[in-house]
This record gives sequence, C-alpha cells and structure tokens, in this order.
Amino acid sequence: MSETTKMGVRRFGRVNWLGLYTLAGREMQRFLAVWTQTLAAPLVTAALFLGVFSLAIGPSRGEVMGVPFVEFLAPGILMMTVIQNAFANTSSSIVISKVQGNIVDTLMPPLSGAELVLGYTAGGVARGVIVALAVGFLMVSVLGMGVAHPLWALIFVVLGAAFLAGLGIVAAIFANKFDQMAAITNFIVTPLSFLSGTFYSIERLPPAMQTITHFNPVFYLIDGVRYGIIGRSDSSPWLGLAVCAGATTAVLGLCWYWFARGYRMKP
Repeated sequence: MSETTKMGVRRFGRVNWLGLYTLAGREMQRFLAVWTQTLAAPLVTAALFLGVFSLAIGPSRGEVMGVPFVEFLAPGILMMTVIQNAFANTSSSIVISKVQGNIVDTLMPPLSGAELVLGYTAGGVARGVIVALAVGFLMVSVLGMGVAHPLWALIFVVLGAAFLAGLGIVAAIFANKFDQMAAITNFIVTPLSFLSGTFYSIERLPPAMQTITHFNPVFYLIDGVRYGIIGRSDSSPWLGLAVCAGATTAVLGLCWYWFARGYRMKP
C-alpha cells in the first residue's frame, strides 16, 4: 500500500482544492443563475429605503453625526442588505438540500468540515460583496457620496458577509423545515439588522439599551461600514474589528464542529 493510500491519509492532500473550488463555484452559480431575485431585488429594496426615508424624514431630520441624514442612513442600508443576502445564501442552500433529501450529495464527497464551511461561506461572501458594490455604486452615483476609508469599508463588508453566512449555516443545520428557517429569519436576523443602529445613532437610546447594543456584533458591523464610508462612528473601528473578527471566528468554528460531527445533517 502506497504512502498516500494508507488509512487516515487523504488522497487529495491536506486540502481538497478541487472539491472546495467546486462547492464554492456551485454556491456562486446558485445566486448568479437567478440574479434578478438575488442581486437586482436587494438593490431595488435598498433604493426604496433610501428614497422613502429621504422624502419622508430627510429634509426635517437635520444632520446626524455631522452629515445629512440620508448620508448617515446609506451605510446602514448597505450593511443591512449585505447581512440579509449573505445569510439567505447559505441558509437557503442547505435547507433546500435537507428538505429535498439531496444533502447527501454534498456530504458524501471527500470534503472535510472545514472545506464545507469555506465552500458555503465563499458563496455567501461573494453574494454579500456583489450586493455591497451595487448599493455603493448607487450611493456614489445618485447621492454623490464619497468613501472616506475604502479599506475599512471593504473589511467590514467582508467580515459582515462571512459572519452572517456562518449564522446562515448554523440556522440551516438546526432547521429541518422551511417554516423553522422563516422563524429564525423573522425573529432573529431581521431584528438584529434593524435594531443595530441602521436607522439611528445609538446615542439616542437610553443608557441601558446602549449597553445592550454594544454586545451585539451586528452593531459593530454597521458602525464599521459607516466609519469606512462617512468617516464617523459611534465606537472605535478597532474595537469593532476585534469584536466582529472574534464573532466570525466563533460562528465559523461552530459550523466546522457541526459539519465534522454530521450534526442534524445525516439521515
């Protein structure tokens, strides 16, 4: 028996690059095949949010953090769109496979738990970044906004997409039905994205609510993107980077552990 075929040694080496590339490519092709639903629709929704708030509140709201309200609002809308789409990409992929009974086609190939996490997460991050670029183009071309710190904005967009893609995997592993997935989306993900400083500065909250908000990683994602775009934030971007990186690592670590154990995945 050759060295590469001994028990416990993978024929593909430490990393199955072909399998990882194939899984990531499949996840990207899933949302690109229905781009009107996965890419165009979020852009229209973001434009509607900005348009409605601009017409209804913008002229009378005054400045927030030293900038017009619409410019303050735009980064929050961008991050909220990234969050929802990254979560939807991974969660829908796994739940549909579980309900249809073809999740075994993903579990049987020689892919480790880490490779499964990276493959699914790559699709969520790609969708989140593409949506962020589309909304960012809308902000620059229609609102005439600039980007104060492009690198910071990109870092938080990627971190936010990875964090919510990981949460999408966790939710999808836990859920066995579409209604369970819908409940998680409606009662956890949507409140997190709406109540994390998307539409307001947390300085307007009572002290107790401010303290609670600072324990929410999504707040730091939105605040970090806001710093990257308008150069102002409610907290230090370095603190936000540490919290978001830690939260993303923890969530992806849980995904790896569950995939490696086959938790709620194997029939």
